[in-house]
Amino acid sequence: MEDEDVIEALREQSEEYRKIENDHKKLNRTLDAINKKKFLTTEEDVQKKKLQKQKLQLKDRLAELKRDFEQDAN
Repeated sequence: MEDEDVIEALREQSEEYRKIENDHKKLNRTLDAINKKKFLTTEEDVQKKKLQKQKLQLKDRLAELKRDFEQDAN
């Protein structure tokens, strides 16, 4: 099964996957807006780092769900 097929199957079958993927996209848009600023306040910089960590955690969870799905399929 190709990666795209696995991801599409996960989107169809897993509410958790869909929610995490949606949250990841929201964080990405928020970070894009922050990154467009020329200068960040200390608070914005701290917030940016926090959001980056959250985004990475979500990405890791998406990869974990994908691996589990692939193992179950085999």
